[in-house]
Amino acid sequence: MGIERKAVVEFIGTFFLMFTIGMAVATAGPLAPLAIGAALMVMIFAGGHISGAHYNPAVSTAVMLRGKMGRDEYGPYLVAQVLGAVAAAVVVIVLGYDPDNTADLAGAGKMLIVEFLFTFALAYVVLNVATARGTEGNSFYGLAIGFTVMTGAFAVGGVSGGAFNPAVAIGAMVLGLLSWGDIWIYLVANLAGGAAAAYVFLYLQEAEKATGDLRAEETA
Repeated sequence: MGIERKAVVEFIGTFFLMFTIGMAVATAGPLAPLAIGAALMVMIFAGGHISGAHYNPAVSTAVMLRGKMGRDEYGPYLVAQVLGAVAAAVVVIVLGYDPDNTADLAGAGKMLIVEFLFTFALAYVVLNVATARGTEGNSFYGLAIGFTVMTGAFAVGGVSGGAFNPAVAIGAMVLGLLSWGDIWIYLVANLAGGAAAAYVFLYLQEAEKATGDLRAEETA
């Protein structure tokens, strides 16, 4: 599968994830995390066999460090993910559902902790359900990943915004939901969480050290 097609899938999946976030926050109130987790789940099932359905630079970082993604694909994936999130934010703004004020969140220290922890949890779940030999061919990987994001959004959305994803954080800043002054928090915490998940995964499962691509590449 060519990198261009994979990048298009990453753009589409990240677009609908971010579009759902923007619209759900504006219209679904306290049920927004449920819609967000469900959107991620269906987009993963839709695109997993093509690109691996990362839709998240932190997940791409984890998958690359785990050895299931080529370094030549890493850059195009990140570009597609960020562009998808920004495009979705612009559509939400055009529709008139952008927030009047940024979210009232906790201090930088608490934000760093919760963003790191749930990004770690997300990437750890992705690596175990979508790249491990022991779970190969399962039918629940999209549900597990979507529920992880939903759980994190419910648990710490009021603390950090519940991004767990640098592309989503950037999209939320374009939308006005998050502050540009906090961009470093999401970049540091999310990418570090993804990297940590990869190293923990490989430590726990040494036999999984291999090269190749995510589920999509293994079944293409």
